[in-house]
Amino acid sequence: MTATQPAAPETASILIVDDMEENLVALEAVLGSLGHVVRAHSGEEALKAMLRQEFAVVLIDVLMPGMNGFETAANIKGLDQTKDVPIILLTGAAVDPNYAYRGYTVGAADFLIKPFDPWLLRTKVNVFLDLFRKNRQLTDQSEQLKRLLTADGGRPTVTPSAPPPTCASTEPSYGTDDEDTTDSAERPAFLDDTGRLSEVVGQLAQAELLLRDANGPGGADLADRVVELEQAVGRLMTERET
Repeated sequence: MTATQPAAPETASILIVDDMEENLVALEAVLGSLGHVVRAHSGEEALKAMLRQEFAVVLIDVLMPGMNGFETAANIKGLDQTKDVPIILLTGAAVDPNYAYRGYTVGAADFLIKPFDPWLLRTKVNVFLDLFRKNRQLTDQSEQLKRLLTADGGRPTVTPSAPPPTCASTEPSYGTDDEDTTDSAERPAFLDDTGRLSEVVGQLAQAELLLRDANGPGGADLADRVVELEQAVGRLMTERET
């Protein structure tokens, strides 16, 4: 039986936050080919955007009027809906030496000083986009596994076998090696469930390999969780076969 291939992931969205339009234009020019870029001109506008849709990563300028970059980052990390979104803080060359420390304190994943190398920025952002896609794929496969395990209460069901046919002859009937003497309606339903669980094991194995190859933070931990799921499914298959 061939394992079902996971659906192609959605295009990941990137939020860029800066009060200066020319800076937003420059960022979008660098990052536009990586994913869907959304602009925000203030911290307040950024928070509203993040509550409307899901983002893989957000880039925030530190020096903004009103709610500055540190405050914006702190507010993002303070909301359950957005607390896990990685944040990259951006600031000009003349920076306070404590800015980087403050950035990491409020939960930023990275801190870059302008003018930055476009290749370096693309590389850093792409790491978070790749991790977002791997997490989404793992979530989809975990949901599929849950649906399989909860079907019919998670218990194998056996179809009652039909009564033996009435035969005029008392001679025993022997099937040949090429004949399947078991009617398909008499097969226990858990055999089909085992086949579906085998598909899930294959999909989990693919997800584990993808996460092992990913260089982003948290990839190894997620891969270990996938291995635990594989082992749990394997035990379940063994129990159903005995």
